Amino acid sequence: MAEIKNYTLNFGPQHPAAHGVLRLILEMDGEVIERADPHIGLLHRGTEKLAESKPFNQSIGYMDRLDYVSMMCNEHAYVMAIEKLLGIEPPIRAQYIRVMFDEITRILNHLMWLGAHGLDIGAMTIFLYCFREREDLMDCYEAVSGARMHATYYRPGGVYRDLPASMPKYQSSKWHSQKEVDRKNANRQGSMLDFIEDFCQRFPKCIDEYETLLTDNRIWKQRTVGIGVVSPERALQLGFTGPMLRGSGIEWDLRKKQPYEVYDRLDFDIPVGTEGDCYDRYLVRIEEMRQSTRIVQQCIDWLRVNPGPVIIDNAKVAPPSRAAMKDDMEALIHHFKLFTEGYCVPEGEVYSAVEHPKGEFGIYLVSDGANKPYRVKIRAPGFAHLAAMDEMARGHMLADVVAIIGTMDIVFGEIDR
Repeated sequence: MAEIKNYTLNFGPQHPAAHGVLRLILEMDGEVIERADPHIGLLHRGTEKLAESKPFNQSIGYMDRLDYVSMMCNEHAYVMAIEKLLGIEPPIRAQYIRVMFDEITRILNHLMWLGAHGLDIGAMTIFLYCFREREDLMDCYEAVSGARMHATYYRPGGVYRDLPASMPKYQSSKWHSQKEVDRKNANRQGSMLDFIEDFCQRFPKCIDEYETLLTDNRIWKQRTVGIGVVSPERALQLGFTGPMLRGSGIEWDLRKKQPYEVYDRLDFDIPVGTEGDCYDRYLVRIEEMRQSTRIVQQCIDWLRVNPGPVIIDNAKVAPPSRAAMKDDMEALIHHFKLFTEGYCVPEGEVYSAVEHPKGEFGIYLVSDGANKPYRVKIRAPGFAHLAAMDEMARGHMLADVVAIIGTMDIVFGEIDR
């Protein structure tokens, strides 16, 4: 008889299905996984330490680069933590704009997740469909901040500026005829709110298209039903949050249970799974996209009829307008002081969390009264999910590891920090 023994397989760190620089050491019995050991730290940038060496307001841009597909949600937690320590509250219009962009970011994140997860499991078309819709939302990011990804749009005391009155338009060129450009610009004739509203009306049909491709597709179900099952009790013990927890049947969402900004004024539902497998987590995220569209629509309706300031009128915390800064010496001094040495934040400690697309994203901030944080600790949702890799993968096949990594929706920027 041949002697059969387990062997060790190296999965990653540069693996197309690893969603970043994840290195998995798998102990295999043939094709079956006996043990999975995730190795992290290959992307470590020292974000928390870097944030401790800079004034509070200079670290907002670092937050964008944590989970680089949910940029504004990361900023939101950090900015809210600073606001709590300073004891300030942003104007109501700024709160609605933040909530609207949080939900736009949630849709962006889930589209990226769906496209990549589908591609991992072997569904090619869904990837192209998802990126088609992401493009419009990326244009919204660019319109308000000038950047398609790392926006740095949220500021302590509000947002950087109000929503623009017009959207950037495509130009004709030797590659794009005027007729083609006119078709592309059809929904860009009005304000930014008109553009987002047009998206909200089109998007539910797009979600139906994704569901047509996947939800009852028998190959998709064979790859996801019954894979990576986590019971509700175990999901709580493992520190799951977000769709990973809701997929296991626990109705926990910070937007409902610990509302922040204006979420308590909005009407939306929390989708919950029953089985706790990859398929349920897929269904939860699909439904979340529908609910996010509802929230964005409610924000648009409110923002249309309620103009007002979008950042507090306090020159010690918020910069003066560009026009004032170029015209008034005192405004110029405020601007210079604010962007070079920032402001001193009262002593204290605070924990601020948001319902990030991947789960609970929290910032624990300690201030010793200086203009730099004494300590910044980031509670990344993906970290707790990845820790459950061994438990979720045990007894499954090698191909199922890819489905399990996909269903976790991990991004390494926030796990390695």
